[in-house]
Amino acid sequence: MQNENKHNNLLFVVNPIAGDIDKEDLEEDIAGICRESSIELEVYKTTGDKDKEHLKDLIAKNKYDAVYAVGGDGTVNLVASLLIDTNIPLGIIPLGSGNGLSKDLNIPQDTEDALELIRRHVIRNIDTIDLNGHPSIHLSDLGFNALVVKKFGEGDRRGPGAYAWIALQEYLNYEPKFYRIDTDTETFEGQAFMVTIANANAFGSNASINPGGILNDGRFEICLIEPFPKAAGVGILYRLYNDTIDSSVYTRRLSCKTATIYNIDGEVLHIDGEFVDLGKEIKVTMHPKSLKVILPVPEEEV
Repeated sequence: MQNENKHNNLLFVVNPIAGDIDKEDLEEDIAGICRESSIELEVYKTTGDKDKEHLKDLIAKNKYDAVYAVGGDGTVNLVASLLIDTNIPLGIIPLGSGNGLSKDLNIPQDTEDALELIRRHVIRNIDTIDLNGHPSIHLSDLGFNALVVKKFGEGDRRGPGAYAWIALQEYLNYEPKFYRIDTDTETFEGQAFMVTIANANAFGSNASINPGGILNDGRFEICLIEPFPKAAGVGILYRLYNDTIDSSVYTRRLSCKTATIYNIDGEVLHIDGEFVDLGKEIKVTMHPKSLKVILPVPEEEV
């Protein structure tokens, strides 16, 4: 279904520090588009202090037609967590460092093109995942990648070069950890270099950990990279970036609707790029088509 100028009251949740980008001009552009389309708007700027509580109250008191997350995957998760199982759709203006979910949803990465979604779009439902009461919209993982993301977030440098340098440093000394994973279809017990809980396809870095993942099929995938010789790392990295990771002998995928992950060694866990301590037992549950999202109009409908 195509929607054009249907929304009359919008909330924009802006993360001022996402992607180290100045958003003052962007806010003026958003206001201009809304004026031209006779749309009322409100802007909420995140501070890191009780944002979820403040937004929950704001959404409850106002009849917004949609809420747009202006930032990266962390901002998207914050907003999406408040819209799950509601009739209010989520819009995304990608301005983070990775913007993984927006890429998997084919939302334009160019800001000007992304802003056109305010005027013209379709609305579709996608699945969400629950980890011990915490919603995951895109990708969550434990192990090596989560550790690198954490170190990267704690550092002062940004960009692919800084990320690659941290990854290389950690890779040289990283040892796979032990996990037990019980799903509704099968069980895994053993060591893994990475454990990724995937609703979608690729990390914001464009490394495709779950090439065949579908965001509205009612299932999620637990993607394992099992222990491998250090010399095999370059080949695995190559496969991650050309959508062929499934062909590696060091990977395994569990497709399921529910799972319990026993994080026996207490490895670092992130949910959509935000770090959470969920303890050593993580219950994972699929919630089919529980979130409405604003997407570009498909070419066949243009």
